[in-house]
Amino acid sequence: MILLKLFFTFLKIGIFTFGGGYSMIALIQNEVVEKQGWMSAQEFTDILAISQMTPGPVGINTATYAGYTAVVNSGLPVWEGVVGSLLASLAVILLPVAAMLLVLRYLSHHKDNPLVEKVFQVLRLTVVGLIAAAALLLLTPESFGAPGLNKQFLVSVALFVAVFYLSWRHRTSPIYLIIGSAIVGLLVF
Repeated sequence: MILLKLFFTFLKIGIFTFGGGYSMIALIQNEVVEKQGWMSAQEFTDILAISQMTPGPVGINTATYAGYTAVVNSGLPVWEGVVGSLLASLAVILLPVAAMLLVLRYLSHHKDNPLVEKVFQVLRLTVVGLIAAAALLLLTPESFGAPGLNKQFLVSVALFVAVFYLSWRHRTSPIYLIIGSAIVGLLVF
């Protein structure tokens, strides 16, 4: 039963996600942690960290790990967790790929239409909002530590500020930022 529910949950996430993987994060977190209760907020934060470090699109990686974790947390064997990861991955890309093929066909004939340009302007704003929502979802005690003058919170805020500054102002490669943050994490914790 959970496999079917998992498939339809990620199918719904795939339908309503515009803007790529980072805009999916808020929807996935809401579904798997808040609505379904398949995992804790801490488990989702860990899944998100792993998803960002592994090769491939972050949205699909998150769906893959979340599908596995949801099934295994429900008490089913590991092999069914693998099936859950495959189902979640397939479901999250199935309808967007089909829609993209249809849209591509339409856009190739109407790319200069003013209405099409206006739709894209609205979608760009929507994507920015979804990515901002994903960023705000990560500002939790599980990710940053409890607010106050404790070591985890202060180091998390300092890393956030440093990474934001280096990526925005100096266009530092994300690879260097991840490696640097990992080194700081290993040294401090």
